[in-house]
Amino acid sequence: MSRKNLMLRIIIALLATFAIYWFAFRTDPKVAALNQAIEQQASPALKAYPYKFRVLSLKHGVAEMSTPRSEAMPVTLMIGTIDPSLAGKDQTDPDFVAAEKQIGALQAEARQIVVSQPGVKQVTWKLDEDWLSEHNISTP
Repeated sequence: MSRKNLMLRIIIALLATFAIYWFAFRTDPKVAALNQAIEQQASPALKAYPYKFRVLSLKHGVAEMSTPRSEAMPVTLMIGTIDPSLAGKDQTDPDFVAAEKQIGALQAEARQIVVSQPGVKQVTWKLDEDWLSEHNISTP
């Protein structure tokens, strides 16, 4: 193999690596701006909350956001991770009910911040399976 041929292959490999990085790992600037808006406009309660709601993608005015709960992953299965004092408590316990209302209110606040940004028409939710897995919570 000639030196010229080797250099050409190296350049092609570098360009391919850069292209993969650019399209697969680069954060969309619009998504980054939405996540920055959440950080800047969040109430003290949302800022202090152990779970950080974030925008994952923005397509055609629809922002997809992460959540630790869904119909498939009810709050009862993850609330003890958010607040260890609630682990194992009954769903009707007043502290449990208050924590469930709190996560709902904070999720709604994060959603409202995102929807109020230019170019966002609606929000859809995606179960944050990575966060759940990191906290040893089995996903459905």
